[in-house]
Order: sequence, then C-alpha cells, then structure tokens
Amino acid sequence: MFVIIGWVIVLACIFGVFIAHGGNIGVILKALPFEMATIFGAAIGAFIAGNMMPVLKGVGRGLGRCFKGSHYTKERFMDLLALLYDILQKARKEGLMAIEGDVENPEASPLFQKYPTIASDHHTVEFITDYLRLMVSGNLNAHEIEAIMDAELETHHAEEHAAVAALARLAGALPAFGIVAAVLGVVNTMGSVGQPPAVLGGMIGSALVGTFLGILLAYAFAEPLASLLEQKVEEASKEFQCIKTTLLASMQGYAPMTAIEFGRKVLFSTARPTFGELEQHVKKK
Repeated sequence: MFVIIGWVIVLACIFGVFIAHGGNIGVILKALPFEMATIFGAAIGAFIAGNMMPVLKGVGRGLGRCFKGSHYTKERFMDLLALLYDILQKARKEGLMAIEGDVENPEASPLFQKYPTIASDHHTVEFITDYLRLMVSGNLNAHEIEAIMDAELETHHAEEHAAVAALARLAGALPAFGIVAAVLGVVNTMGSVGQPPAVLGGMIGSALVGTFLGILLAYAFAEPLASLLEQKVEEASKEFQCIKTTLLASMQGYAPMTAIEFGRKVLFSTARPTFGELEQHVKKK
C-alpha cells in the first residue's frame, strides 16, 4: 500500500508541476511508449543476462514481498517464543530425548501444531528442528553449535542480499539506458535536419524524454524497491537470530523462561513484546 502511495505522490508532483508550469504533456505521452520499450526492454535483458536463475527467482519473490504487509508481527514472535519455551520446558522436565519425536516429525507434534502460524513456515520449522536435533544428539557443545548457526545465517544473508544487490544494480543502470534512448533520439533528429524548426523541436524533446525516464525509473521506482527489499530481508533475519539466541541460552544452562527472554531482546523494538506480554502469552498457551 505504501509503495503505491509513494509512487502516486512522485508522479503527481513531477507531472503535476510540469503541467502547471505550462509544459506540453503531449510530447511526453507521444514518446513514452517508444522510450519505455527501449529503456525497460534493454534493462530487463541486461538484468537477465547478468544474474543467475536463483537470483532472478529471489528478486521475483522479493518484489512480491514489497507489496505485502509484514507478517513478522508482535503476535508471531510471541507464538515463536512460546513454542520455544514449550519445547525447552519439555526437554528440561523429561530430558532431551523426550523431544526427539517432536523434532523428527513436527507435522504431527502437538507442540508445533499448537502454533499454526509457526508450524506452517517450513524454513522456520526446519531451522528450529535442525538445531534441536543437534542438541538431542549431545555430541556438540554450545560454541560448536553457535559456529554452525553463524555459518548458516551468513549463507542465508548472502543469498537474500544477492536479490537486493541485483535490484540496486538495475537501478544504477537505468539512467544509462535512458541516455542510450536519448542518443538514439538525437541520431534520429539529426537525420531529419531538413524539417521545419517546430518539427525538429518536437523530435529533440522526444529524445530528451529518454533521459528523463531513465532517471525517473531508477530513483523513483527501482532504487526504492531495492531499499525496501533490503529492509524486508533484515526483518526476516531477526526471526532466525531470535531462535539462535534462545537455543544457545538454553544450552548454556538458563531456564526456559530466561532463555526466551534472551531471544526477545534481539527483536526490533517495533515487533518486540514486553516482558509482561510475553509472560502472559506463554502462561495462556
């Protein structure tokens, strides 16, 4: 919603002021289809040529996320921390082997199914169960598991940021493609020097539309999307950091309630429940 609102404000201010100052919007509208085809087509072609398929798919998924609201809400994080509390509490009372069934088959686990928002997220469930499985095996200490977690999170961060970097590079290339379109327009104009001045003026104006569109597409559309996608990536990574911090605190001997407090502290303030809210939620569950 805010993306659309922002774009509407950009277009209204730019074209509204242009028209208010007596600009001839007809020149822009006449040149728009040809300049857009040149700039956008060349940019997409170069984008496809310069990125591997996983990155292209990542950009597609990321753009979809940009137009949706965040699902990393306070309620989701309270469910996540409550789930971790239930698992760690069961392990503390009955031993680590008691959670082996929950870890191996989370789809049938009453603990996971009590929190459908988390249970339906394959990546989150996989991250939790992978490290609980290592904890159950008992062959690794907290420092060794932390090193494995850091390596996985670094890989995840690199994969997610590859899409952000690709979109940022596209934003940087769009003004150049706008210049290409403008140069082609000038070449076309120079081939028609025998035309009346009014005609030549219109052709030069159409050529300059290419430069204008390249800059507009870069700084009003592509670059804001890259920035927003980067924020979405950082937001998603907080969930994994929360899980990591909670499990490591448990391995270091802290009680489940204290362990989830460690996890709560790493969350962004906008989605972080208070201590009282989390405690009440856990007790209710």
